[in-house]
Amino acid sequence: MPPLLALPFPAIDPVAVAIGPITIKWYALAYIVGLLGGWYYARRLVAADRYWGVVRRPSLNDIDDLIVWVALGVVLGGRLGYVLFYNLPLYLADPIEILAIRNGGMSFHGGFLGAVLAMVLFARARKLQALTLLDLAGVVVPIGLFFGRIANFVNGELWGRIAPDFPYAIVFPTGGPLPRHPSQLYEAATEGALLFVVMLVAVRANGFRKPGLMGGIFVLGYALARTFCEFFREPDRQLGYLFGTETWSTGGITMGMVLCVPMALVGLTVVVLALRGTTRPRVAAEDVVVPPAKVDAA
Repeated sequence: MPPLLALPFPAIDPVAVAIGPITIKWYALAYIVGLLGGWYYARRLVAADRYWGVVRRPSLNDIDDLIVWVALGVVLGGRLGYVLFYNLPLYLADPIEILAIRNGGMSFHGGFLGAVLAMVLFARARKLQALTLLDLAGVVVPIGLFFGRIANFVNGELWGRIAPDFPYAIVFPTGGPLPRHPSQLYEAATEGALLFVVMLVAVRANGFRKPGLMGGIFVLGYALARTFCEFFREPDRQLGYLFGTETWSTGGITMGMVLCVPMALVGLTVVVLALRGTTRPRVAAEDVVVPPAKVDAA
């Protein structure tokens, strides 16, 4: 019998839309809303002249094409990241399971790397600066993170650590009889909503005139938010805690925390380089406009 302090898990059907044999789950809908929301916001940012200065921006058509590249990068990278980082022995024993995405298993860190690779390749194909695309992504990605974590909660997956004394703990249907932290909501609030506000303030204050600054702030901000939430999130069963145990005093280090360390270092480095002007594009001599010399009247 669950403790009296535990909140009941809301009975939400994981299937959002069902038309005959065709079903769309909330998780898939979250991906779609996140991508479309990011696409719309990116178009608005590209159209705002005040944010860009001399930095070459992608066109609206570039943004339309980029969304397809990024979507493929997120899905392929997210799946391969989960295979490599979280459950490699299982997939080595049964490689065909790598293709069974319907059974779950996506890694944000893998999806992030896949999206970065897609943007770098797209930038080379369109002769754009890769850091500019990464800056745009950093501002819009929290939209997808917010909806994705809400979908995790609806699905009753990726629940938190056991919290018998927490008044807002929830007994998840697949998490056993004990109440747990609703860590999916913590991640939606920090990695999604809070980081979106941080990026909104940053872009309004600095724009995209310092390539890499927005992307660096996002990468650093996500690493810090994810590390914080990992203290409340139950680690993947096949991995458990890499160091210590689930208690605060012994650390309870998880794979998610470990993967956030290089993210934080890279993000901080890029922010410093951008603030120093190292990443600023050089203006070619032929692009420099020299004002005409003044002629004194006789």
